[in-house]
Amino acid sequence: MVCLFVALFAQLLVDTINKERVQAYRENVATGALYLVSSGLQQQSSETQREYWLNDISQLFGNSFSIQPEEKIDFKASELKRLEENKTVVRYVAQEAYADIFHPIEGEDNVITVRISKVTEQQVRAIAVLLLNDLSYYKDLSSKRQRLSEISKQFAFPLSIENIVDLELDDDQLRRLDRDEVVMLFRDSTRSDDSSIKIIAPSELENMAVVIGPVSLFKWFPFNLIISVVLISMFLISLGVYALIFPLERKLQLIQSGVNEVGDGNLDTRVQVVGQDEIARLAATFNAMTEHIKRLIESQRELTRAVSHELRTPVARIRFAVDMLADTDDQESREMQRDYIDQDIEALNGLIDEILTYAKLEEGSPKLDLEPVSLKDLVDQIVRETNALGKPIEVVGISPSAKVTAVADRRYLHRVVQNLAGNALRYAESKIIISAGVRKGEAYVSVEDDGHGIPEEDRDKVFVPFARLDDSRTRASGGYGLGLSIVSRIAFWFNGKMSVDESPKLGGARFTMRWPIKPLAQTISADQLTQEKSARKIIETED
Repeated sequence: MVCLFVALFAQLLVDTINKERVQAYRENVATGALYLVSSGLQQQSSETQREYWLNDISQLFGNSFSIQPEEKIDFKASELKRLEENKTVVRYVAQEAYADIFHPIEGEDNVITVRISKVTEQQVRAIAVLLLNDLSYYKDLSSKRQRLSEISKQFAFPLSIENIVDLELDDDQLRRLDRDEVVMLFRDSTRSDDSSIKIIAPSELENMAVVIGPVSLFKWFPFNLIISVVLISMFLISLGVYALIFPLERKLQLIQSGVNEVGDGNLDTRVQVVGQDEIARLAATFNAMTEHIKRLIESQRELTRAVSHELRTPVARIRFAVDMLADTDDQESREMQRDYIDQDIEALNGLIDEILTYAKLEEGSPKLDLEPVSLKDLVDQIVRETNALGKPIEVVGISPSAKVTAVADRRYLHRVVQNLAGNALRYAESKIIISAGVRKGEAYVSVEDDGHGIPEEDRDKVFVPFARLDDSRTRASGGYGLGLSIVSRIAFWFNGKMSVDESPKLGGARFTMRWPIKPLAQTISADQLTQEKSARKIIETED
């Protein structure tokens, strides 16, 4: 965009400069010729002679000259200034390709005007004739040169009288001068010098000629203009790039300082997010990453403390059972203690499995094998597996038609419903309901029971690892406090959410997971799941 803007600006700049240059070129070239016409007109003593003079000039140039009052022409301020300075005004009309030329008549409020469509050789020769006519009033070489010196102030090119021998003319050109003809010499140049035209007119002085020029032809793209435009363009591009880079550099410095702080162990560091560009998104990602790392470390610490606490009970029971084995010789008592040890070892294995599953989900995005899952088959499978446990609880499945599907990882989705059903079995009195379906572009699975339910103020806490709302009841009913945390993490990686409320049918707790039918691509961010808020609430409560 910067380069395009500069290119357009350079084009506009070149066009504007060239318009001014060509206008100045036209006026400078026309001033000398019109000055000679005006000077010759002033030398006429009567109106009749002035009319004859203008007619002769019109025939000589091939264009019609006339005299008009200055006040009848609407001149601009800049044009009036040029007329006051006895200079020519040129109005070029590009659409019709002609120019109106105006020149003041000294001592009068009139101007000479002529319309020229194109510059011809006839007009060039006419300038030479006018110059010779003006010099004819001066007889000797010295006076002619003095007059040329005065006239040269009105011309944009040099005027001189030189010896014909010094002009290095060929034989044909010399013969034309002998016949009193005007000779034009064209000099073409492919170098830095401009191409030019030199006009040589024979003088009444023997072996002398009036030389007009060289008259440089107009160059649209001179070397100086190209160099100037290139330098200006480079400056503007550099300025534009600097204007783009400078704020980005400032933002990158902020991010660098944040990285340094995090590298020193300060995970509370946050960088300021300014704007909506790539650097702003990088800053937002950095903040999210820092928050994610901080939460993982805190979660790891909490997990370590909780695991050490959870392991003490089965280990203590095993140690107690081993001591009992050593102190008794009764076979029945020894077998009973052995069974206790087996149960505690099995509990340890289950706890380790739960810890590994939770850690795997907590450490980062798991690999999800997304596929269409039949919700009816899922509900029927969970009902069948739950009934196979042989608990005296009625398990009811409410499933949609076989055509209803949702995109998910079947293994993790099965784990979600299985954990919810297992949790409901521990607290239900006589009945649980397992349901699934699709509503408003979202799939859902729900498990509800007829137990005592969960108080509203404690509902967020159930998703915190190892959290126990009623410690004695939880231990009596089994479990490690990780099942619902695992469910919550799976819901997060499904781009879904977990919720718990009161069952409208059974009066107990109802757990529901909702997720998009077609989950979007996962992005790692500093998630704001409920367990983070709940953990803070628990810490505040303990304090």
